[in-house]
Amino acid sequence: MTKKVRAFRWQSCKRKLANLIFLLICLYAHNGSAQNNFIWNLPSWVPTPIVPADNLMSVAKVDLGRRLFYEKNLSINKTMSCGTCHQQEKAFTDGKRVAIGATREKHSKNTPTLTNVAYSAILTWSDPNARRLEDHPLTPLFGVDPVEMGMNGQGLRIVEFLESDPVYNMSFRTSFSESKVKVSIKNVAKSLAAFQRTLVSFSSPYDRYRYSEDESAISTSAKNGEKLFFSERLNCFQCHQALFFTDSYSFSGLPFEEIAFHNTGLYNLSGNGGYPVTNTGLHKHTGRSDDMGRFRTPSLRNIALTAPYMHDGSIDTLDEVLEFYSRGGRKIEKGALAGDGARSPFKSSFVRGFLLSPTEKREVVSFLKSLTDTSFVQEPGYSLPR
Repeated sequence: MTKKVRAFRWQSCKRKLANLIFLLICLYAHNGSAQNNFIWNLPSWVPTPIVPADNLMSVAKVDLGRRLFYEKNLSINKTMSCGTCHQQEKAFTDGKRVAIGATREKHSKNTPTLTNVAYSAILTWSDPNARRLEDHPLTPLFGVDPVEMGMNGQGLRIVEFLESDPVYNMSFRTSFSESKVKVSIKNVAKSLAAFQRTLVSFSSPYDRYRYSEDESAISTSAKNGEKLFFSERLNCFQCHQALFFTDSYSFSGLPFEEIAFHNTGLYNLSGNGGYPVTNTGLHKHTGRSDDMGRFRTPSLRNIALTAPYMHDGSIDTLDEVLEFYSRGGRKIEKGALAGDGARSPFKSSFVRGFLLSPTEKREVVSFLKSLTDTSFVQEPGYSLPR
């Protein structure tokens, strides 16, 4: 027997064993011992995410959602899954300038991180109506502008595949025992939502320093960078607010959602504040001229892992992002995108530019890197099931 054959058989055995264990979990849960038994393992200083009453958390449902998240049979040509664009080692982004769908169609926007998506009040870069995790999976599955998974009109195919697979079939019966129809697109979306709610990240070196009083957790350079970040001189904190390092968030007990969109001066086409026609931000959804170029503030947690940056992936490094903000907007000298973003009439008043010494720039970047949570990107419970 060759080494390749032995390796193949071993991988096959591992998959079968994993499926058997998964079935046992489902049977255990089906007996009622593990229904709605999910426990949030959160630090004391972190609030609980909002969980809708029609999609309560359970271990079985989360595990089902995890399997569906990495299931390539949910794409038109079986070449990609949710995990293709949302890769754990990159904090659930893909490292590309813009996302690319199953049919190789390029998108206009950078893949957003799923870090702490359970707390996100807005789930896309600019759509103010994209708020429910239970609804959101339908867009990548069935959307046509742009094509992501490419399954428009293929809902029955998805259901038939899941019903015919004994592991999936049992899992749906367990996770949705009270539903009249167990295997459905609605329950696929609910399972994916349940799994994504577990993608919480609050164990960075900065968290240990700030919330556990571990002075050795971050460097002196990062501590200096924190002071600069939260200073009125730089003004970063106005949009990237601790604890979530964004100003669009929600959680259990918060009396209202925090939602904000900002124009940072990335473009100023023709000198009148214009943005590329495929990326006008909130303006696309409202038609209001003063919403031109306004996008949701991304979280800075795990930011060192999610390059390239901005809504269109047009800035490659953290150093370049800092240069962009220190100038108060981007100046493009020539070409179709020429313009001085610092002079945009729609730019946020928070983006006003600042001066930093080379040492201070390094300190701010050191602080941003201290927001990297290595346990999050290495957590086996978030990974492709083996």
